[in-house]
This record gives sequence, C-alpha cells and structure tokens, in this order.
Amino acid sequence: MDWTRILTNVAGEAFAPATAAYALAAIGLNIHFGMTGLLNFGQAGFMLLGAYAYAITAIAGWPFFASVIAAMVAAVLFGILLGIPTLKLRGDYLSIVTIAAAEIVRIISRSTSLTSLTGGNSGLSGGDGYKESFESLCPFPDGSTTLWLWTYPNCTSNSWWLRLVAWVAVAIGCLLVWRWMRSPWGRVLKGIREDEDAVRALGKNVYGYKMQALVLGGIGGAIAGIFYTLPTSVQADAMGRTTTFNIWTILLLGGAATVFGPVLGSVLLWTVFMLVKSILRDAELSFITSTQSEAFSWMLVGLTLMLLVIFRPQGVLGDKKELAIDVR
Repeated sequence: MDWTRILTNVAGEAFAPATAAYALAAIGLNIHFGMTGLLNFGQAGFMLLGAYAYAITAIAGWPFFASVIAAMVAAVLFGILLGIPTLKLRGDYLSIVTIAAAEIVRIISRSTSLTSLTGGNSGLSGGDGYKESFESLCPFPDGSTTLWLWTYPNCTSNSWWLRLVAWVAVAIGCLLVWRWMRSPWGRVLKGIREDEDAVRALGKNVYGYKMQALVLGGIGGAIAGIFYTLPTSVQADAMGRTTTFNIWTILLLGGAATVFGPVLGSVLLWTVFMLVKSILRDAELSFITSTQSEAFSWMLVGLTLMLLVIFRPQGVLGDKKELAIDVR
C-alpha cells in the first residue's frame, strides 16, 4: 500500500475546489439554519441555479464578474419566489417544500425542451466555453506548478488559480458571517431562531428577516455552484438530493451557528472520505470491489453522522446553547 500517495491525495482534497464549494454552500445553509432556524433542504437548488446562470451567460460572452452577478441575481429571484409562499411554514413543512423546490429546479434544468440552453441531460461541459472568462483572468503563466507534493495546472480546469479564488471566497464568506453574527441584524435572526413569537411581539418583521436570510444564504449557495462546476461540468443530476445531504452533513459535523464550522466540516468530510476510499482500493480486498468501496465509504460517513448526532449534536465547534431551535 502506497501510503505516500494516499496521504498526498487526502491532503490535496483538503484544499480542493469541491471542498471549498461545499464549504461555501454550508456557509449559506448556516445563515438559513444556524442563524435563523430555517430548515432549508433545497440548498442544492440554489447551487444549480447559480451554476447554470453563470455558465449560460459566460457562454453568451459575458465577462466573468457579470456572470457571477447573474448567478447571484438568479439566487435572489429564486429565494424570493421560494420564500413568499413558504416562510410562514415551520419545521418539517418548510423542509418538505424546499426539497421539492430544489427537485423542480433539477428536473426543469434537464428537460429536453431546454437542451439548447442548459444542455438537457448532457449538461454543459468545458468545451462549451463557460470556463474561458474565468481562466482568462489567471495571472499565472501557462503550464503546471509543483508545490511540495502537489502538481496542478496553473490556470485551466482543476488549477491553482481556481483553488486560490475559491478559498478566498470562503474566507470572505466566513468574514461576513462573523460580522453578521455580531450585528444587531444577526441578533434578531438568533432571536427568530430561538423564539420567533417573542421577536414578533417586540415589533420586528419576522417574515422580512427570514426572507433576507433565505436570499443571502442562497447567494452563498449560488456562488458555491460556480466553483463546484468550474473544474468539471454543469450537470443537473450532480446537484440533487445527495448534494443537499452532504451540505447538511458538513454543517452538522463542523457545528451550526459557528463561523468556521462549515469550513472544518467540509475539510473533515472530504478528507476522511478520500482516506477511507483510497485505503479500501489499495488494500485490494477480495470481498469488496472498487465500486463497492465507494459505497462502503459513504456508509461509514452515514454511521459517523449518526454517532455525531447522538453523542455530540452541536458538532465539533458547536455550542449546545445554540441548539435552542423552535421547529414546531
């Protein structure tokens, strides 16, 4: 078993673009659930809308930042349309509606009637040209660079440039959440999470605050969708119910209502998953195939989440005092 290669791959997963993208999506979900108490099970829908809005406008020739703004606008519109009829719901009812809304977005995106726009079942690949506006901003020279144990392209696809920008976006997201949590606006959200009737009795517009939280968290999900698809392609089925489950796992693992919990949760989830999968593949066990090893790795992730919820429900960085959430 080549431990050097295994540990190199595992450590590389800690700062991979997908890890950063999931951290961003979990930061958005943290605004929904950790700060406001909204049980949103449709964060994958925001990611998918953001990815498609960015890719479609980039293919049309829009500059990178204009395409990012288009993705954010798509998230804002989806958040408003989703929030208007649903934010008066609580607990399980809101979770059912949001997961249904995300599925509607996914099914519409892969519809054959929209093949000319979204690519239908095939999606949008890098060959369609949506990566060029981002890669053209790369300040590094063409080719690849080796930093210690890792060698990646400088500017194209799964590049150092993409890693740098993605993790800078994560840092900005953490900074904003840290600032919001300590602002009067954030304290109102915390009050809504703990007892929205009491906040309403104080004269606060609970509905309006919930809408703001839903939209802001959705923008985080939309930007995450961009970074998630830039190394690969935009596929509707790649951001479905499983993606939402992964984001919730990351948030609960790191700790809801914390600044760095989503980041720690994303790094832990994907490095441990890569470690288990790599060990099982290299061990060449007779009773398990390479395909089954990945499924077994997910089983271990599920078992870990169960144990976490039972023995440390607040997560690695969380505080039990932050679990006073009314989900009636």
